[in-house]
Amino acid sequence: MLVSELLHLFEEYLTTEKKASANTVSSYLRDMHQFETAMAEQDLELTELAVQDVELYVDGLTRKGKSAATVTRSIASIKSFYNCMIALGIMDRNPAKDVVAAKVERKLPQILTGKEVELFLEQPDCSDLKGFRDRAMLELLYATGIRVSELIHLEMSDVNLAMGYINCRDTDSERVIPFGSQAKKALQQYMHTVRNGFLKEQESEVLFTNCSGKPMSRQGFWKVLKHYAQTAGIEKDITPHTLRHSFAAHLIQNGADLKSVQEMLGHSDISTTQMYLNMNVYKIRDVYTKAHPRK
Repeated sequence: MLVSELLHLFEEYLTTEKKASANTVSSYLRDMHQFETAMAEQDLELTELAVQDVELYVDGLTRKGKSAATVTRSIASIKSFYNCMIALGIMDRNPAKDVVAAKVERKLPQILTGKEVELFLEQPDCSDLKGFRDRAMLELLYATGIRVSELIHLEMSDVNLAMGYINCRDTDSERVIPFGSQAKKALQQYMHTVRNGFLKEQESEVLFTNCSGKPMSRQGFWKVLKHYAQTAGIEKDITPHTLRHSFAAHLIQNGADLKSVQEMLGHSDISTTQMYLNMNVYKIRDVYTKAHPRK
């Protein structure tokens, strides 16, 4: 059977049997085209490979500098292809079955120090409407650790100023997150005296709007964030998730329990939140290494 026919069968298998997404199908087929080309250069047939052939190919990807994530996905693609061949009765074994996937090295996220957060939050100039709005957005983001997508979809009714908390909703759940006095002060100023200046008599339930009174976009918030990172002179690569990461890391560093932080962040799996505990361990280890006389 021609290689093109095998790959066509693989595509149908992914689409109909595995119900894979279009992106997955595209990625797996691309991986298999690259794998087949490499095997053809050695006069090897896809249906006649040994486990050593697959292992050598994987080692070659690593030597070429491919990322661990790319190598892992390539192995998954090859394994899936041979599972398809077995399911169709074309082969009776999977030469990639025992090939070990490369370990994806998870990088710890960038966080700001306490002093950097203070400097960053001081940047909005509260001498105009935009400065008050920006201060309120940034204070609330750091105070609650919510995602930017959640921030820009907050409505006025989601904020309880008297009790100091917000209701944060997504498609599946709702969580209540408290905020402190600094965020409360910034929100009061924005909601009571500034927000109507953006609306210009328009009706809107959205908490944060742009200068035209329309809902703030992710792109709009990104520009706000980058602007204040530059004015603060912070050299770290600040992204919309930086304040969320900093919120979680600082809570755990100051004694917050992992379960409470998980609930505030809205993580379904506590292992995701565990990352911030690991960051604290690394920080302690670094302090020890620098300070202990018998390190």
